[in-house]
Amino acid sequence: MTSVSVLPDPRGFPDPHAAAPEHARLYALAGEALAAGTRQHSDALDREIRVFLAAYLASSGDALAALFTGAPSVAVTRHLWRELDAVWRQGRAPGTAGLALTVFAVPIVIVSGVEGATTDLAQPGILGAPESLAAILREHGALGGSQTFALANALVSSEAIELPQLPEIFAWQELPESRSGDPLPRALPPSPMNFPAGREGVHLRFLVGSALARPGLDLLADDEVRKWGVPFTKELSRQLAVGATSVLALARAPQRPLPALAAGRAAQREVGAQMFASNAIRKLRGSVGEPSAVISAHRAADAPGGGELRLSLSSPFAPRDAEGFRCPLYPLDRVGDVASMLVDLMADCRVTDVHIATGVHADRDPATGLTLLFKPETLPGPAAVH
Repeated sequence: MTSVSVLPDPRGFPDPHAAAPEHARLYALAGEALAAGTRQHSDALDREIRVFLAAYLASSGDALAALFTGAPSVAVTRHLWRELDAVWRQGRAPGTAGLALTVFAVPIVIVSGVEGATTDLAQPGILGAPESLAAILREHGALGGSQTFALANALVSSEAIELPQLPEIFAWQELPESRSGDPLPRALPPSPMNFPAGREGVHLRFLVGSALARPGLDLLADDEVRKWGVPFTKELSRQLAVGATSVLALARAPQRPLPALAAGRAAQREVGAQMFASNAIRKLRGSVGEPSAVISAHRAADAPGGGELRLSLSSPFAPRDAEGFRCPLYPLDRVGDVASMLVDLMADCRVTDVHIATGVHADRDPATGLTLLFKPETLPGPAAVH
């Protein structure tokens, strides 16, 4: 039984020596904190990191994004991400009424299928009755049991709560009474969804809201979907249905923007892999028998970070090429964790012949120019079998 650790990381990481001096300092501090021999030492380093990150969060989203884009490793990225979320969690000073405002996001993976339609359909990304969804959360004591919160009527994309937008969203948590000048506009644009005719789709959107509570009360401490999950899914799916579209909207727990972004991307990837595997395996078993799977790492210019994993399903009795799923690697992802998700998925699907290809491979098949997908018999050199 071979570990998924044989898979290398296909992404390219910037040289920290080429970074701007302040960014290089933060990368060095993060590396020292990760290697610190004592908790006291690592805490002191993290306090210094947070001073820098707090300044970014109070000013420039572009500078914040550049800091993470230039991170030299996944470990450093994850550490800076945790510290940035800690700065966010500390929040801003409460208003004169002794209240603090919390902005949160609900990650939603939307699975769509068009039944009996011959043309594509569009969902504008706007909810007709967000108050119905808020009522479900209140009824079941979500958000720490808070009753004083509201949901926007727009479903937004991941880009709307990404690093470049964080300082603006963070500023929303400053209550109007504590600000001078004009109030900040607090709106995010909806992100429409296209539902192609005759095809399933997996979309990621976020439902943003804000809640009032006493300072120091963490309304987002519970990261599990409780009893509110089923009625929330039913109501949201109903509101998102368009024409002949069947929609299943799967919500994750409300979180601060950074954890919500990470949870949403992981959930979309997992649901996408499940849909691909279910359809491909059912087709192979119905025609040629048991499938074989290959998990491989590839360079790809259009993938996040320039690299991705691929899951290929095929049969030696099928003349056609393998069917494949392109599995993105996001900045916080460790390759072994994502590969383990794919291996576990194959186990859940009762696929026993799973190959893990060593090395990093090209994006395209040089013979055909198509996306490179392996079958066990076409693997170059030795392959590890899990």
